Amino acid sequence: MSLVARGNEVYIQGDADEEVRAAAAVLEDLYGRVRSGRSVGREEVDAALRMRAGGEQRGRELEIRTERRVVAPRSANQAAYLRALDSHDLVFALGPAGTGKTYLAVAAAVALLRQSRVERIVLSRPAVEAGERLGFLPGDLKEKVDPYLRPLYDALQDMLPEGKLQARIETGQIEIAPLAYMRGRTLNNAVVILDEAQNTTPSQMKMFLTRLGENSHMVVTGDPTQSDLPAGMPSGLADAVGKLEGVPGIAVVRFDQGDIVRHPLVSAIIHAYEAAQRAAG
Repeated sequence: MSLVARGNEVYIQGDADEEVRAAAAVLEDLYGRVRSGRSVGREEVDAALRMRAGGEQRGRELEIRTERRVVAPRSANQAAYLRALDSHDLVFALGPAGTGKTYLAVAAAVALLRQSRVERIVLSRPAVEAGERLGFLPGDLKEKVDPYLRPLYDALQDMLPEGKLQARIETGQIEIAPLAYMRGRTLNNAVVILDEAQNTTPSQMKMFLTRLGENSHMVVTGDPTQSDLPAGMPSGLADAVGKLEGVPGIAVVRFDQGDIVRHPLVSAIIHAYEAAQRAAG
């Protein structure tokens, strides 16, 4: 296939009509982005190619507008994930690091909060280990758990100006807490996100899932291949998906290496480690 630019026109020539149409669709998508005043770089080109390869025409109808940025899917699986978040009260997102599992969930949550469709966002992670032995760490509670919740803060800072983020945290509209602090609560009118869920035990996962209240949405993200649980201890994430997949109102979205949207080397690193594991049996 060849592309030739002449002035403001691009000519596409190839042996297969489908390939030519696919190339034209990608260029039209990128042109639409430029026409709307947004930049186009390598990441946007890669995203357009991934979307087309996955059978998605474009992701603009799935864009999420937050106060700091517009977030759009960059692969067909990400598009499926955003649709699941919009149509299901409980969504499990499984896959390797860098696929946007947590980032897209936080973006969707911030959008719902801005639209007053929910009253708060609750973000949680298992802290330190599955047993959450925070007492062995120095400092007060905030100092103990902040390093483990930092990725959630980072995602929020991409969506909200610093002043507004802090104000929402202070008023309780946004809460970031270790998993242990979910016990005994009923979370109504909220988006509740559990990150790194592969490090929960089945009993912890059951406790978390049963916190779901009226007019609430729950998202559970994790990488089943990266559990830090002791050898032989079952993961609450795998256990829950095994029991709940197929239940009406619950969606399970699986990501793979093709969905990684971080630095291109991240995908190569993950592929190399997986190849080594397969070689070792």
